[in-house]
Amino acid sequence: MLSVEHVTKHYKKVTACNDVTFHLDPGSVTVLLGPNGAGKSTIMKSIIGFLRYEGEIRIRDLPNKSPKARRILGYIPEIPALYPNLTVSEHLEFLARAYRLKDYKEYAEQLLSDFELTDKKKKFGDELSKGMQQKLNICLGLLPRPEVLLLDEPMIGLDPHAILKLRKTIEELRSEGKTLLISTHIIDSVELFWDRALIMQDGTIRANVTKAQLHEGGQTLEELFFEVTEGLRPEDVRSAPDDGTTEEGPVKKP
Repeated sequence: MLSVEHVTKHYKKVTACNDVTFHLDPGSVTVLLGPNGAGKSTIMKSIIGFLRYEGEIRIRDLPNKSPKARRILGYIPEIPALYPNLTVSEHLEFLARAYRLKDYKEYAEQLLSDFELTDKKKKFGDELSKGMQQKLNICLGLLPRPEVLLLDEPMIGLDPHAILKLRKTIEELRSEGKTLLISTHIIDSVELFWDRALIMQDGTIRANVTKAQLHEGGQTLEELFFEVTEGLRPEDVRSAPDDGTTEEGPVKKP
């Protein structure tokens, strides 16, 4: 369904992605992990068609920048890009017209209800809290019912109810045969429902593993992440204190 072949992206003298290749099947949830600067955002933006790059990306065997591919490819960015002078309802209507959606209003109402935005329909984009903006951001990404959906840090800013609803929505989309790629720093937020994990560092894919393969080796996703990105052994990760981790790695004992 989603095929990324030998994608390389340079920003002047910096190589953000270097010969990145992976393939995602229909009805699967793939998580894209990596430290800051690993190249996750670059490969996501390349797939969605925002960047020029070397290599090939295809959606259902169509070039990702072709009109047909764009109609079946969805994107929920990390930072909502809302129009300050459009209401919540007008945002959904604007997107529906852009995609030429028909009979979308019932689904739009369902999304607003699911993410507790029904009473905010007449609020303007700049009147919403950050959490509500993220909820609307998610509704807009889901409205066209894309076959392939990219989500960039989708849990950030959401309350527990919205997180639970988003998890259920992701599981429902997978059961419908959709292909999902989720970029995140929060490993715990995807632990329950991922099928494949891609771990990036320094612009390359350092690990490409299914949940079944990982469990066969008796390793957790967190342990694999720190082994790949920092060279830590599983026992080092397990012995880390329980007072949290940083994006640079687990909190070390003094």
